[in-house]
Amino acid sequence: MRFECVSRTHVGLKRKINEDSVFVDSDRGLWAVADGMGGHDAGEVASSMVVSALGELPPAQNMDALQAEAVQALRRVNDDLIVLARANGRDSRATIGTTVVGLAIADDGYRCFWMGDSRAYRLRDGEIIRVSRDHSLVQELIDAGMLSEEDAETHENANLITRAVGVREDADVATVSGDAQPGDLFLLASDGLTRMVKDDEIAAELGRNGLEKAADNLIDMVLERGAPDNVSLVITKLV
Repeated sequence: MRFECVSRTHVGLKRKINEDSVFVDSDRGLWAVADGMGGHDAGEVASSMVVSALGELPPAQNMDALQAEAVQALRRVNDDLIVLARANGRDSRATIGTTVVGLAIADDGYRCFWMGDSRAYRLRDGEIIRVSRDHSLVQELIDAGMLSEEDAETHENANLITRAVGVREDADVATVSGDAQPGDLFLLASDGLTRMVKDDEIAAELGRNGLEKAADNLIDMVLERGAPDNVSLVITKLV
């Protein structure tokens, strides 16, 4: 199984620091996007720790083992971030956190793991689906039938997430698996993209352009719309 892959990250137009980190290891079939939590201390430290931990994973015999190793790595980073946040006389309630979404592909299948609202998508035959499901307050309201998808984007609490690495001692990493076919496109993205560009717009860009052009166009769309947050993405195509 071979892959084509591009990645992009941009500080945006409002932030001084890019707290996002991107991980790409196409030889191994492993990719991730981590979004350091804005407004918290050292979000860029948290996201870079996640990426470093994924890069240090030992060889795995199969994809299930790789996913298990990745989840354990995130839990170790979670513990380290909690200790770091409380070090040097910090407030016991201090948080250094990051969302993360990761993807592994091998043997005609994929494994996705995530915490927070950074997202994974799959585009197949022009149809886009969300592989991940946001860990957010508005997603819980949608699931409970109390809020529509359309209203969620403009909800006053749209930025409140319910899980992230470094936030709670119990790191509950979500996972999902599925099949992967030649021609499939997978997108990993921070919410700096998904809050500014709708799913159908993402699908259109991925479907009508090569990977480099699609990545550039998606970043340009965010910048044209004000780019209030950092924005990062990884696009992977099975060939």
